Amino acid sequence: MTGDGENEPVTIHYTDPFATPEPERAPLRRLRGRLAAPVALWTAPGPAGLTVSSTLVADGEPGRVLGLVDEESELWEALTAAGRFVVCPLRQGEHYLADRFAGLAPAPGGWFAQDEWRETPYGPVLAGDRTWAGCELVETRPCGWGRLVEGVVVEVTIASGEADEAPLLHYRGRYRRLA
Repeated sequence: MTGDGENEPVTIHYTDPFATPEPERAPLRRLRGRLAAPVALWTAPGPAGLTVSSTLVADGEPGRVLGLVDEESELWEALTAAGRFVVCPLRQGEHYLADRFAGLAPAPGGWFAQDEWRETPYGPVLAGDRTWAGCELVETRPCGWGRLVEGVVVEVTIASGEADEAPLLHYRGRYRRLA
């Protein structure tokens, strides 16, 4: 069996037996897979949440957050209804949480039942010492197969010390560690 229990799923296969062979995959998807992406949990009042690995923070006054969100997700419905949302970077070891909110892992009792949360005006945030941003929705537009969501950053909380030293990254279809 493969997998290290933290970074890789445990499986009897060395590769995904159902994956399209590399040379047959669309070039644009192959390019996207080669761009390391931070994994963030976006939430909104409702509550609703979604794992998003296409998040960009733009400096400025005011600061902006942009991300690609599936318009068929519960998050899309909740954030457009509320007009606000949370962006919380995930940490190494939170791959199961990321998979749960991406709809790839089971969520017995619902997505928010297995962890501790605290409510904010922007949506739920994982309890404890966390980095997160509370955002107000500015606009959305179609972009690729999703919706580009733009929000103004209204509130930022930065975790202290070692809490943020190991981010969860996604690269070529897997969670990776910083070297």
